[in-house]
Amino acid sequence: MPVTNHHFLFTMRIKIEEFEVNCECICEDELDKELEQRGLEFCRFADDFNIFVRSPKAAERVMKSISKYIEQKLKLKINHDKSMVGRSRDIKFLGMTIIDGTIAISAKSIKRAMQQVMELTPRGTYLPLGKTIERINRWYIGWGGYYRITQYPAQLRKIETHIRRRPRSRLVDQQKRRRHLFKKLLKRGVTHRSASRAAFSNKGRWALSHPFALSKAFPVRWFTHELGQVIKSNQGFPHRYPLSRWIKVT
Repeated sequence: MPVTNHHFLFTMRIKIEEFEVNCECICEDELDKELEQRGLEFCRFADDFNIFVRSPKAAERVMKSISKYIEQKLKLKINHDKSMVGRSRDIKFLGMTIIDGTIAISAKSIKRAMQQVMELTPRGTYLPLGKTIERINRWYIGWGGYYRITQYPAQLRKIETHIRRRPRSRLVDQQKRRRHLFKKLLKRGVTHRSASRAAFSNKGRWALSHPFALSKAFPVRWFTHELGQVIKSNQGFPHRYPLSRWIKVT
């Protein structure tokens, strides 16, 4: 059933100790029908269920009745350690979370993606930048495709920005002396003043990868047109909000 603007849900994980091959079939044929007959809004993947209700009191009541149905009628065992009642924004499902009726990538999934980018762009790598971006693209095409359901493309842009910042940091580190970085920035079209402020500052390689001078020297267009970086945040899906809209996830 469709998920509407409810603020409370409980997540139930069903674990079958025997006959696991029949778990999904049982859930589809009996539990799904039971939830539909009760008029409950829910989403399910294999043995994980999210059921949406309007209040904490209703959530506790439904949790109790559905748990009884599963254990007594279907003879299935519930993993109570992974079953809970809480606000929808605090409960994660398949890497997503629902906040005020909208779908967003969970904070944990974002953090894992940032870590993956870091692992794909290690310090001291021998790979050329083009090959590095190819490796990232192979991962990001799949990751971005899975999370395309998010209604906040700004979350995808955050990952894409991080992808660009890692190579910029590497480009800074490749200039063994600050005057070399200064000349490199001038060559890339940065003004004398901006290049001087960036190159001769006391900032380290990571901090230097963020200032305007580096973004000017190696802009988004350079990454997409010359290195072939894949961009997912600009896909115009009708369910998405504008890029300017951000959502805070926990």
